[in-house]
Amino acid sequence: MNPADEILDIVDEHDRVVGRRPRGEVYARGLRHRCVFVQARDAAGRLFVHRRTATKLVFPSLYDMFVGGVVGAGESYDDAALREAEEELGVSGLPQPSYLFKFLYDDGAGNSWWSAVYEVRCDLPVRPQAEEVQWHAFLPEEEVERRLGTWEWVPDGLAAYERLRAFRAGR
Repeated sequence: MNPADEILDIVDEHDRVVGRRPRGEVYARGLRHRCVFVQARDAAGRLFVHRRTATKLVFPSLYDMFVGGVVGAGESYDDAALREAEEELGVSGLPQPSYLFKFLYDDGAGNSWWSAVYEVRCDLPVRPQAEEVQWHAFLPEEEVERRLGTWEWVPDGLAAYERLRAFRAGR
């Protein structure tokens, strides 16, 4: 199936479902929907970082420190987190990602989605989807911090990362 044809729930400012539309229309019209962000770490505690392919509908060719994506129509955040993490990491049998918090991402330019943030430990060898991931590595968090100012990152992932740092710091 073409990703643009996938049906998504449209939600209001309180994350209540108000309709359903194909993903292509959701993106074209800037309709608010749901997404999951999963921070994956390996056994050594390093973060999974990847560069998105140039064919992605949103933020092509940018770096991301989360795996994840849209929540399908009628799908729970928890189910989407596990599905997206397994799909993007190219694994099966991943433990259920742990829910941390949710926030409304809005860039003021027509991109707005409810964003549920999760974390998961992945001890399995990863085989990311070639159609979604151009490059990947598990990097120490210090290396990710160094790269924040030099690599071009997905803006929603940066927003989630900043909120996650504040969450972990108890702010």
